[in-house]
Amino acid sequence: MSQSTRFGESLPNWTPPRWPDVSILDGRYARLEALRAEAHAADLHRANEADDAIWDYLPYGPFHSAATYHKWVRSVTEGSKDPMFYAVREKTSGRAQGVLSFLRIAPKAGSIEVGHINYAPILQRTPAATEAIFLLADWLFGAGYRRFEWKCDALNMPSRRAAQRFGFSEEGVFRQA
Repeated sequence: MSQSTRFGESLPNWTPPRWPDVSILDGRYARLEALRAEAHAADLHRANEADDAIWDYLPYGPFHSAATYHKWVRSVTEGSKDPMFYAVREKTSGRAQGVLSFLRIAPKAGSIEVGHINYAPILQRTPAATEAIFLLADWLFGAGYRRFEWKCDALNMPSRRAAQRFGFSEEGVFRQA
């Protein structure tokens, strides 16, 4: 019989899940691959150079040269366990067209955030874009995580709409963050 507290049901049989250790998540429309400068930077720079506005709510970019983007990819992937970046490869074209990451990875709390989402205009609102989020969610819930978080700037309406479309629910607003 489970114990109840004033905070809700206790979870006596819950075990913290393992740290994410996946380098590839393969779907029907998208393939997530551990982000690597040599394998992905050229495709991603080419896909992203069409619209500087996709960088508006990120703390980096836009990148006006392939070399600068390549250097950035190396800086965020070499030696980093959190955030854990993935390239989104759209399967029809075979090209990397987006980036996202697991971050704030907290196995003891059973929680992972998805962030650093940067989808090139050609990837946005496509089955591959949706499946990329599904692949992350499927892996983390299958591994035993209990919470999947998405945070974005309150003014970033495209991100807020995407989060709602993917099934996330709004819980609040950080003030003066």
